Order: sequence, then structure tokens, then C-alpha cells
Amino acid sequence: MQKYILRRVLQAIPLLWFISIVSFALIKLAPGDPVLSFVTPDMDAEAVERVRQSLGLDQPIYIQYWIWLKNVFMGNLGYSVSNHRPVLTLIVERLPATIGLMGSALLLSLIISIPLSMYAASRQNRPADRVLGLISYIGISIPSFWFGIMLIYLFSLKLNWLPSMGMRTIGVDSVWDIVKHGILPCTVLAFMNVSVYMRYIRSHTISQLEEDYVQIQYAYGATQGTVLRRHVLKNVLLPIITILGMSFPELIAGAFITESVFSWPGMGLLGINSVFSLDYPVIMGITMISSVMLVIGNLVADVLYGVVDPRIKTMG
Repeated sequence: MQKYILRRVLQAIPLLWFISIVSFALIKLAPGDPVLSFVTPDMDAEAVERVRQSLGLDQPIYIQYWIWLKNVFMGNLGYSVSNHRPVLTLIVERLPATIGLMGSALLLSLIISIPLSMYAASRQNRPADRVLGLISYIGISIPSFWFGIMLIYLFSLKLNWLPSMGMRTIGVDSVWDIVKHGILPCTVLAFMNVSVYMRYIRSHTISQLEEDYVQIQYAYGATQGTVLRRHVLKNVLLPIITILGMSFPELIAGAFITESVFSWPGMGLLGINSVFSLDYPVIMGITMISSVMLVIGNLVADVLYGVVDPRIKTMG
């Protein structure tokens, strides 16, 4: 398994390098000029050019990329054009908020989707299964930003039960205050994930219920609930790990959109603000950190494969 993990890490290096090249090129080819944010009405052309040189934007794009790449290997992601602070510091400050939101949504999604999916599979083509299937279709179809706006309108503006934005209330320093602020964005992410997970887990549960070992357990007098908990669930774990690895990119993208809707102070909101301010170093830093998170997520899924199915260890 250690050799397998090492091989996957080595395979991820050229992938991250390719992502950095494509991202850097797209950012540089995008319309807009970050120098304009430093220009004042009384500046002449020479002053503007000095600003451009100080930012290193007067060099060809391949030289700019080479300088950026060398700095990355030295642990320097550059300085924010708009915030005038190290990019790594900005990301590290925002990273816990994003990880906390994503982790909470992922845990909540699993807690809800696994029992509901197995229950729907045990009631195949019955009213309960059809209702859960309809809810799943709705969750897959509606945009996350629209769902978030509707939750803000209902629970914040109309009912006044939950805060509509931010992570903390000014002057309040408590865990419960953070939880209240995180309920709505976590609900948006969890609902989107539960809708996808339910359909996937349900189909695999149905296929397991048709296997011979299930019929043997019924012949021995086991109840359906016992069969689902003690036997079917074990065989559904591997597909669950598969879909977790597949959905990790969507989870990160959804977190970024949700953070912008709820003004959650994470990487997503920082990235959106950086795009509007043409803060290229921050955009590149967030892109690469997000890519590393995706690689780590898929690597963790691969390791869990070996834990659930020992045959994969021998394959690795």
C-alpha cells in the first residue's frame, strides 16, 4: 500500500504542473489589467510603467510563469495585488472556514443519504421510494445559488431564525454563533450532495438485495433491517467511497459558490473577490491549493479502498 500511495503522489506531480500552466495562461489571457487598480488620475505614462515593472507584468508570459514557479518551490505564492499581503497568509487564514464548511456538509450528507438510500431501495417502486426519488431529482436540478437565496429569504428575512451572511456576529464569540451562521450554507451543500449520493447508493443497494447471500440470510430467518445493516451495508461501502472521490471536485466548486452567496469568509469568497479585482497571484494560489485538495481527496479515497477491500492492497 505504501508503494501504491507513493506512485499516486508521483503521478499527481505532472498533473499539478499541467494545471498550473493552463491556469496561468488563462489568467494572463483574460481581459483586464491589474495595473489599473494602482493608477490615479495624476499619474503619467512613466509612473504607470514603473508600477507595471514593479509587479513583474512587463515580462513575457513564460518568464512570468518561470518566476512564479520558482517562488512556489520556495514556499512563496506571491503577494496580493489588492490586499498587499502574502498570498499564502491570506489562504491559510481562509482555509479553516472552507474545510469546516465542506467537512460538515460531507459528514451531514453521508449521515442522511446512506439510511435514506437503503430505505428507498428496500421499498423499491413504492410510495416512499418515489417520494425520495422526486426529492433527489429536485436536489440535482436546482442551482445551489438559487437554493441558497431561497433559504436566506425564508429563514433569515421572513422567519428571522438564522443569520443570512458571515461566520460570526459582531461582538459575539461562541461556538453556537458559528453553528447558527453555518446552518444555511451547510444545508445548501448537503442537500446537493445527498441528492447525488441517494441515487447512486440506492442503485447499488438494490443490486445487493438481489444477490444470493441476501436470500440465504432471509432463509435463515433474518429480518430485512438486519440484512441491510449487517450484510448489505458492508458491500455498499466501496461504491460510497467511489462517489466520494468523484464528487470532491463538485464539493469544492459548490463550496465556493455557496461561500459567495452567504459571504462565508473562506477560500471561495476570497477567490471571487480576487477575480473581480484581477488579483492574479491570489487566483493562482487558490487554484493550486484547490487542486492539491482534490489530489489529497482522491488519494484518501484510494487508501480507503484498501481498508474496505484488502484485495486492493495486493494490487497496489
